Amino acid sequence: MSSSPIVVDLFAGVGGLSLGASRAGFHVKSAFEIDSKAIASHVKNFPSSIHSDIDIGKLTGKDIFDISAIPTNALDGLIGGPPCQGFSYIGKRVLSDMRNDLFCHFFRLVKETKPKFFVVENVPGILDKRYDELRGTAFNLVLDDYQIIGPLKVTASDYGAPTIRTRIFYVGYDQKRFSKSLSSSDFHPHPEVEIVNVETGLMGLPTQISPNWQTEELGWRKIEMQKIKNDFFGSRLFDKIPSNVGNLEAIRRLESNHEVSGFLGTVHSQEIEKRYRDLKFGEQDKISKSTKLNPKGFCPTLRAGTGSDKGSFQAVRPIHYLHPRVISPREAARLQGFPDWFTFHPTKWHSFRQIGNSVSPIVAEQILKVIFDRL
Repeated sequence: MSSSPIVVDLFAGVGGLSLGASRAGFHVKSAFEIDSKAIASHVKNFPSSIHSDIDIGKLTGKDIFDISAIPTNALDGLIGGPPCQGFSYIGKRVLSDMRNDLFCHFFRLVKETKPKFFVVENVPGILDKRYDELRGTAFNLVLDDYQIIGPLKVTASDYGAPTIRTRIFYVGYDQKRFSKSLSSSDFHPHPEVEIVNVETGLMGLPTQISPNWQTEELGWRKIEMQKIKNDFFGSRLFDKIPSNVGNLEAIRRLESNHEVSGFLGTVHSQEIEKRYRDLKFGEQDKISKSTKLNPKGFCPTLRAGTGSDKGSFQAVRPIHYLHPRVISPREAARLQGFPDWFTFHPTKWHSFRQIGNSVSPIVAEQILKVIFDRL
């Protein structure tokens, strides 16, 4: 059994926060995720964690302890990213959206489990005045026991990921159980962080992606690992594999054959290819709304699209800066800051949903490492 501090990941998705926590030194004892495709991928990447698809709205603190096989009062941290669609500026932002209640359920579970700390993540839209009452209700559940830091506005590119994805974090901690107090400045990006642009982020990956690569096995392709020169980013692509984390087959294929999954192609008509080819870097295609990546810039925020309950709409995908095509799932994973050994669903639709819904593990690691060092 791991002697590392224990965290439980709620709304775990594919595991961006889980990976960040693992790399920061925590043991992800359990993960809760209602999406069957996402939790199946989480199982592959975190085989030593306990997994549950129970509805968070119906989950109790006692359930967390029982399912996770954790003794009462032995939980170090509760982490999670409640659904953001109800708060997102690109959504309808309906106050009555039932998904908004899950933000409060996270804090209810903090109150019921009393961990040493919690970390919760969401979109900037949650700061809108229309959600003042909702945030207040959530915070009031835990204010007697926790010092709350935030909102922390975090842009992934400032922390060494090649995307401008911006998210809001709240950190709560029980001062009695920490060696030293925390402040918002502790979570600022390190001044010596190595900035990674799109070109560096995609370095070493094959740029010629055949539209015929439509199956999981055809999506496995060789990469050129030696081309990555950025030590920080490169170590997070290939190394820093925490104990009992990662799919053994994916790790083996990367280490022995330099093979990586997720290079699934997309069929474009000649007309679309011409439109994409004519775009300048950073310019958006008027019809598809896809933006052509700037190799010297950062990737725009990757979107998730919708699940089958919301019409199964695919997310708008950026266009590769060298070729007239949208990026593959593996390229999206790189730009989000996921390692090459991390696996996603074998289809493009679900892969992009999982990546677009995730916290960048590069950001999560740095946020959680600050907490780990103060426990």
